[in-house]
Amino acid sequence: MNLEEYKGVYVFAQQVDNEISSIAFELLGKAKDLAKDLNTEVTAVLIGSGIKGLADQLAEYGADKVIVVDDPELKDYRTEPYAHALASVINKYKPEIMLVGATAIGRDLGPRVSARVATGLTADCTVLEIGDFPLQAVSGQEQLHNQLLMTRPAFGGNTIATIACPYNRPQMATVRAGVMQKIEPVKGAKAVVEEFNPGFTPDNKYVEILDIVKAVTETVDIMDAKILVSGGRGVGSPENFKILEDLADVLGGTVSCSRAVVDSGWKPKDLQVGQTGKTVRPNVYFAIGISGAIQHVAGMEESDIIIAINKDADAPIFDVADYGVVGDLNKIVPKLTEAIKAEIVAAK
Repeated sequence: MNLEEYKGVYVFAQQVDNEISSIAFELLGKAKDLAKDLNTEVTAVLIGSGIKGLADQLAEYGADKVIVVDDPELKDYRTEPYAHALASVINKYKPEIMLVGATAIGRDLGPRVSARVATGLTADCTVLEIGDFPLQAVSGQEQLHNQLLMTRPAFGGNTIATIACPYNRPQMATVRAGVMQKIEPVKGAKAVVEEFNPGFTPDNKYVEILDIVKAVTETVDIMDAKILVSGGRGVGSPENFKILEDLADVLGGTVSCSRAVVDSGWKPKDLQVGQTGKTVRPNVYFAIGISGAIQHVAGMEESDIIIAINKDADAPIFDVADYGVVGDLNKIVPKLTEAIKAEIVAAK
């Protein structure tokens, strides 16, 4: 493999029902940073049917170029045609870096494509940067520069691993939603659009979609919330979440929770924050009755302000909190709610 042939930072721009997923814009933001360090361009790969009109949105969020693979076989996501499409793009255009969102689609697509193009894949990354490999110079071993260093939690979140792929291209990673920042869109920005179709011949690996049933939920997506009131096992019971809901209502916020709460059946998985849940970046994050295990902290540590309430003064959550209150949440939270209500009334 001639590594010098591989140039550019590419992003799989996931779309569903002809609507670009938020993760695509997040990846473009990070791709701009990586491309700047490498003095190269950002290319979005848009795969679907009747989706060429979405290219301008990708340009506004940082794509210099958009490769459109448009074919009726790509109308709905299916593993085989999508893997064929993305692998064909990689084989033809030879990107140095290929980023894919760690969504349900990306987690299925990424490893299959990496196997087809004979490269590695680092899954569920939380940090991406350009640097040297090995990280520290080792006597007798060449230190390679301008490598993609891919960082992810390992061993259940108890350690952090930084991984490189120095001898194969592209360097591929799936990236967790919510951990990368979108750039401010540049209205009216245009990208070079190139259409590419490798041809699709259905075979016995092409599954047939008989029906698509969309889940209907009234749950607010916690990843979009500006204020989150999050509860852990320390809340004590599902009924006790009522005091957290009261606080969230007063603040115009949303209730979320830790994994222990979901495992106990108190709240649905959609509300879980953490390594095995969702990564959130609210303006204010209340961690109530949450001990602060590293798996949970990984999903909320980028919040602007973290307020912790816990009866254990030694709880790890206080290490990341901006403000902390040690005490009984059953007494503190209702008093906080009433005090905020009183301030709101006084302000009117």
